[in-house]
Amino acid sequence: MSEFCPDVGKSSWPELVGVAGDTAVATIEKENPSVDAVVIKPGDNYVTAILCDRVLVFVDSKGIVESVPTVG
Repeated sequence: MSEFCPDVGKSSWPELVGVAGDTAVATIEKENPSVDAVVIKPGDNYVTAILCDRVLVFVDSKGIVESVPTVG
């Protein structure tokens, strides 16, 4: 459960570090249909606000997830 977003279902996906970003997005949205997962590439702009229906998936220049995707 996320500290800022209680009761959102599954809220963290450590098992997706090292996986392709598109695969991570599909997995996250399948395991928690109440969130939208968004791939963030190096240099992309994004809103840093905590949103309980969003998961930011940070990928490296090769499109591989580089940090644990988390709700918020």
